[in-house]
Amino acid sequence: MHAHRPASPALPYFPFAPLALAIGMALSPTVLAEGGTALSLPSLTVTAKGYAADELDTPSATLRLDAATAPATASVGSLFRGQPGTAVQSDGAWGQNPVLRGLQKESIVLQVDGVRFNSAQPQGALASFASLGLLDSIEVVKGPGSVLHGSGALGGAVNLRTPEASFSERPSLSGRVSANAGSVDDSLGGGAVLQLANADHALVLGATGRDVGDYDTPQGRMENTGFESSAFLAKYAFRLADGHRLQLNVQQQEDRDVWYPGSTKRAPMPALGMLTIHSPRQERELYELSYQGEVGPGTLETSLYRQEAFRQIRGYSSGLDRNQVWNDVTFTTDGGRAQYRLPLGERHLLTVGTESWEMSGDPQRFQFQGISNNVNPSSPFRNGSIESRGVFVQDEVMFDDWTLMLGVRYDSVTGDADVKGNGPNATREGLRNSSDTVSWSIGAIYNASPMLNPYVNLGSAYRAADMRERFEDAERGDGYFHIGNPQLDPEQSTSLELGLKGRSERGEYQLAAFHTRIDDYIAGRVTGMKNAQGLPIKRTENLDRVEIQGVEAGFMVPLDGALAGGHWQLDGSLTWLHGTNKQDNEPLYQMPAAEATLGIGQRPELGFHWHAQVRGVASQDRTADRFSNGTEPSTPGYATADLNLGWSFGPAVGFTALEAGLAVNNLFDSGYREHLTDQPYGSELLAPGRGAVATLRGRF
Repeated sequence: MHAHRPASPALPYFPFAPLALAIGMALSPTVLAEGGTALSLPSLTVTAKGYAADELDTPSATLRLDAATAPATASVGSLFRGQPGTAVQSDGAWGQNPVLRGLQKESIVLQVDGVRFNSAQPQGALASFASLGLLDSIEVVKGPGSVLHGSGALGGAVNLRTPEASFSERPSLSGRVSANAGSVDDSLGGGAVLQLANADHALVLGATGRDVGDYDTPQGRMENTGFESSAFLAKYAFRLADGHRLQLNVQQQEDRDVWYPGSTKRAPMPALGMLTIHSPRQERELYELSYQGEVGPGTLETSLYRQEAFRQIRGYSSGLDRNQVWNDVTFTTDGGRAQYRLPLGERHLLTVGTESWEMSGDPQRFQFQGISNNVNPSSPFRNGSIESRGVFVQDEVMFDDWTLMLGVRYDSVTGDADVKGNGPNATREGLRNSSDTVSWSIGAIYNASPMLNPYVNLGSAYRAADMRERFEDAERGDGYFHIGNPQLDPEQSTSLELGLKGRSERGEYQLAAFHTRIDDYIAGRVTGMKNAQGLPIKRTENLDRVEIQGVEAGFMVPLDGALAGGHWQLDGSLTWLHGTNKQDNEPLYQMPAAEATLGIGQRPELGFHWHAQVRGVASQDRTADRFSNGTEPSTPGYATADLNLGWSFGPAVGFTALEAGLAVNNLFDSGYREHLTDQPYGSELLAPGRGAVATLRGRF
């Protein structure tokens, strides 16, 4: 994996072609797997069921990305580029949001070590608040996941997993180090993770740093895309008794000089020029205390945590060469979760749990009054909060050849604030709102053979309105002035998924087709009115509904029997999505274009290894012209290619494994832009051009 994963020839918009290709791959004699570079489907994931389980026993589409081999300078979101059913939404180099089945930001749940991460992000990406250099893996569950993960899991859940603090019968010391340098952005980065353990104590310490410059494109350097970042991880586990452990998890990341060039827009007053959002400093901190133990016939897991996202948010005026707007704000989430897994015989597992969290924030914003030096308060709201309380039950029954999963969850979510707006338009009335929601899921998978595991999943998920939708009156990137609505109902989705997956020595694959309907969709309704600055107004409301259909597939086939030298593999992926906004009778806003990848490589245990991949992305002209006020331009199709080269030394110079690598991204220096990348007013935010990333990593 690497920061910028290129692509292949443009694909025509033909809805049935992806389905035909996917079915053809699934039924071929030597079958497929999860798409991507040198990828293999893992046997175990935690996020899908709440405990470590084989993905072939899971009736939903899952994905596991190897974060430990990615360059430390890459963003978490970049690993989702080219994976089946996923995409990346961005507004610069730092802020890259994972997109699952066309849903992004508040419509997916992001977790760090299973702890929910909330923040009212006006720009940037939550996933970028975690360093790849400190992660072991990224687990993804696609489709409705509110039964286990609560509000926001319409598109699924993403769990960023750091190394486990594991006990050892004998005292042990292990770890990993890495360093890398990139040419396209003059980046330097590195990190180290140290693990110490004995029978009663386990400690994980980690740190990373990266310095990323503005990146180059075929048309020149893209300004304001560089940043600096550092991160720290500490986990300590203590064995209370056999089968009982207590763990403390502390994480911290600080980013400096982060700009969001995709946010650039023309100011209401010509003298102000262009306005661009940036963050001189921002920080994430996590403090978690957890317990796991055998209580009675079952297993109890509990967690208490506080997670904070601090940001200095500035609006820079090019005309006056100063920050026209400024705001320092911390969004804090205090939460707790407990679940109890009770075996009811050898083939029946019942899980009951409860989850509670409260997110609070007080964005005190100030701005200059026009071109004068007079400062006015302009806080969108004061002392906002969202509280969530939920209980859930999941029942899993395993028969001889198939597994049945049933789940249901009840949640109560309350939003409130002291004040909405500022000045003469401020209001203190009607800001509190509570909603009760029931989510459910029914899934079954049939294990006909290792390579033939069909499944079906029918489920419901929900998303309660976030703070900005409830309380903020402000201009957004779509060209409208949005008026918040504290009395919004939750979005409610219903999704049906049919899939097929398998894994054996013959290869690996996943294939899924789904249809999702979201009722009470939260978005701005065009009012036909304008505010004092002449901007058209949208009022945030529950609209009619949206629908998304899609097909996704991924595969890996070993070719050892076909080519001399052995250790060859062929891999690829496919994604096709179609979204419709029924309210406005037009395409859904910012839907990813159809795309496919195809790769081939050779990776022996020692010595030289390589992998080449092409990625082709179709043009996207299904744009939400009315919904976006014409700010969603169509995107031409494009193709890029990557080449990875490396050498595995095995045990060397004190390491148990040492490896050097060179990744060449966008090999043919294609000039293109991603459809989900926010575009600055009057110009294009192109993707990085050709660049090389050199990496050295070792384990001990």
